[in-house]
Amino acid sequence: MQDKEASVGAVPAGDNELTELGVAAAAAAIRDGDITSEAYSAALLRRARQYSDLNSFITIDESAVLSAAREADKARAAGSSAPFLGVPIGVKDSYSTRDLPTTLGVKTLEGFTPAGDADVVGAIKNAGGIVFGKNNLVEMSWGLTGNNSRYGQVKNPYGRAHVPGGSSSGAGASVAARIVPAALGGDTVGSIRVPASLSGVVGFKPTTGRWPSRGIAPVSHTLDTAGILARSVGDAALIDQVVTNDVAAPLSDRSDLQGARFAYAPRQHMELIDPDIEKHFQSALLRLQDAGAEVVEIDLGEDYSTLTDRIAWNLFFRETMEAVTDFLRQNNFPVSFDEIYHDLKPELKGAWDHLVLPSGQGYISQEAYEATLSVDRPELQRRLGKVFTHSGFDALLFPTTPSPAPLIEQRSMFTVAGEEVRDLFLAKNTVPASGAGLPGISIPIGLTGQGLPIGLEIDGAHGHDRKLLDLARRVESVFDTLPAPA
Repeated sequence: MQDKEASVGAVPAGDNELTELGVAAAAAAIRDGDITSEAYSAALLRRARQYSDLNSFITIDESAVLSAAREADKARAAGSSAPFLGVPIGVKDSYSTRDLPTTLGVKTLEGFTPAGDADVVGAIKNAGGIVFGKNNLVEMSWGLTGNNSRYGQVKNPYGRAHVPGGSSSGAGASVAARIVPAALGGDTVGSIRVPASLSGVVGFKPTTGRWPSRGIAPVSHTLDTAGILARSVGDAALIDQVVTNDVAAPLSDRSDLQGARFAYAPRQHMELIDPDIEKHFQSALLRLQDAGAEVVEIDLGEDYSTLTDRIAWNLFFRETMEAVTDFLRQNNFPVSFDEIYHDLKPELKGAWDHLVLPSGQGYISQEAYEATLSVDRPELQRRLGKVFTHSGFDALLFPTTPSPAPLIEQRSMFTVAGEEVRDLFLAKNTVPASGAGLPGISIPIGLTGQGLPIGLEIDGAHGHDRKLLDLARRVESVFDTLPAPA
């Protein structure tokens, strides 16, 4: 972790109480004068030092964080009641930040600081939030396990020998470790929801296009969306409301699930699954029913997995080169696509050789690409849309990841229920929402026998993000809060 250190003092007795605060609780405590932003920020900085071995941040400017906190305290004294006043938030290092370097996870951009903030970062700052630092990520957001050759492997706070998920790996790990109460991430095929599931936090992927994308390095302009990792659904909903300025649909005060209708499709989501994950998921369905919800088994079609994989990976691979090239040019980054490509770690460079460059053997033809957009994607949207419109379900439920976090030493290939799988298997259940552009949220529902987190994903209808968040908050209340990692 690169940082500019400021004196944040010895660790006081109250640090654990401060670092346990979520976004809404911290903001309220600062507004009410119960704590100062400076004291809260100093406690988080000490936490970051304590957990520096997680490699969850690439850059933290401690002096800037404390200076911003003192300014927030002055603003509070002057009467400000901004929603996030004085609350530090982590930012995935794929977001442009005018006051901190933006590396996209590659050494080619080491030390480069953009001229302006990404729109989402600007919205957080306008609401009184403080950028705590830039979270570590997989190079160019291309990966699901948190392995970065330049800035180190991010480690899972619930088991340091295990991956945290990716590509928003540092974001998930830092929120789980209580270094920050929330962190901005990005999701193309599951890069928010996978680390949320494996690291034991809440991960919200909005409907594609709901959050602004300007200033965020892309992978696929069709699939990408910004989003948030937090420790509660309420905090995720608050951040969504501020980023989108959506004040029309506040969350309800309900905590019951009476009248809620959930669908689940075991044939599609549980064909190959870790026994511990399956046990917790089945138990979760029973708990939702006990809370008053209706839970109905459905079938999404024999070709569902083939269809969803084809859509997600065709678009992911085919759109990278154009999307990255346009982003670098439009945002005045001092490198070209070719320069980034030539300096990638060998395994990633090999993947781009095969899948991203037009000369690669795995490069998708224009005809196949257009068929994906004009035939396959509309079919997936129609099929999933029927779940909500024709069948009248409020949400689709499934295990976010079909396995808990694999060991770092087995991150490329590991075993699930006796079958060997590759790392892309971690996104098996998350790619459909990405392909269809639906909102999805992962919430933690328990720990495996080894103490690794398990996530439940709840997908909603296109554009019904506030309804999904309200429902997820009610679902969240059914489950016990995960203990903090040791």
